[in-house]
Amino acid sequence: MPSLCRDCLRPDDRALARCAACGSRRMVAHDDLFALAVAHVDCDAFYASVEKRDRPDLLTRPVIVGGGRRGVVSACCYIARTRGVRSAMPMFKALAACPDAVVIRPDMAKYVAEGRRIRAMMEALTPLVQPLSIDEAAMDLSGTQALHGAPPAVVLARFAAAVEREVGVTVSIGLAANRLMAKLAAERDKPRGFAVIGAREAAGWLAPQPVALLPGVGPAMAKRLTTAGFSTLGQLAVLDPREALRRFGEDGPALAARARGEDARRVDPDRETKSVSAETTFDSDLSAPPELEAVLWRLCEKLSARLRDKALAAAGVTLKLKTATFATRTRAARLAQPTRLPDMLFDAARPLLAREADGTAFRLIGISAQPLAAADDADRGDLADPEAPRRAARWAAVETLRAKFGDGAVVRGRGLRKPPRA
Repeated sequence: MPSLCRDCLRPDDRALARCAACGSRRMVAHDDLFALAVAHVDCDAFYASVEKRDRPDLLTRPVIVGGGRRGVVSACCYIARTRGVRSAMPMFKALAACPDAVVIRPDMAKYVAEGRRIRAMMEALTPLVQPLSIDEAAMDLSGTQALHGAPPAVVLARFAAAVEREVGVTVSIGLAANRLMAKLAAERDKPRGFAVIGAREAAGWLAPQPVALLPGVGPAMAKRLTTAGFSTLGQLAVLDPREALRRFGEDGPALAARARGEDARRVDPDRETKSVSAETTFDSDLSAPPELEAVLWRLCEKLSARLRDKALAAAGVTLKLKTATFATRTRAARLAQPTRLPDMLFDAARPLLAREADGTAFRLIGISAQPLAAADDADRGDLADPEAPRRAARWAAVETLRAKFGDGAVVRGRGLRKPPRA
């Protein structure tokens, strides 16, 4: 069984517990180690890791990245996780579980910049990189062995070491025969992990696992499956396509196939983004329309910037509201023509908000662009709206000034109202 030292990167044709060259115990061994090429790369507690890198005094302390007491946990380090803190947990619960945690407000610009650095390092290894989030991606290194002079496993180990050395954060890698199993492998050995699952062992490894392990099976689906008598993936895996369709509808056959470890998806660097969004949770509930509109405007500016960065435009908008009792409301509207201008996004979302702002107290508001359109199709104008190109030119000038002098250089009138802290 071949093995690889993840410290000195020395391969061996034997399964070793300790590296024969450097003595390290950070060995990975598998029969298919040097034959597999599909990988899943996941940065470990990324936001918190970046903050600890920048503040070494926090290295041994629990760190939570998130909003105020009414917000949620965006990320937390592994020390905080041992205390019961989890991503998306309400902040008040996280602080109750870990009262000595250091709480840091998210710095998305910094995280995006570091995520892009890591992605560029991936793209230097293979053109087949599919970003899945700011800190996560799928890679296919098939056919790259001649280029790099080493099999994909060695190249990935080099990459992990380079990220740690040059960026100052760690990554976990899953290597498998397809994207699904690579993702599951990446979760096996975090943090700073490297796990391998071969095609021949996938079904057997999955069989005893709970159905909730499968990506896409949330709490509601897991409960439905368990109620129907399917608590493990092995029980799902034996269903033939017809029976899976009868029991679970159109998604049934694919669900049973994934329970067997089957996944035909390719790593697609051109995967279409389905939506772009911006949202915020308030420190205290808001119900007054002017206060809600002030926050909505700020979010429309954020959404505009994110659309610009992705070279996309909005062909429609969706307003998201969460009440004080955690009930979620979503309202959508299509646009007459695609746009990425904040005032056009605001004009489309404002009537949606007006219909919901009936005195109800809200704890969260968000706006997303969906469906999306190409940036080239945005704000072009027509006979019904000849001013569109001028509006686009004015906003481009504002963005130029802000890039040079800061976001406060040019502020719209409705932006002069100090928004509630969020």
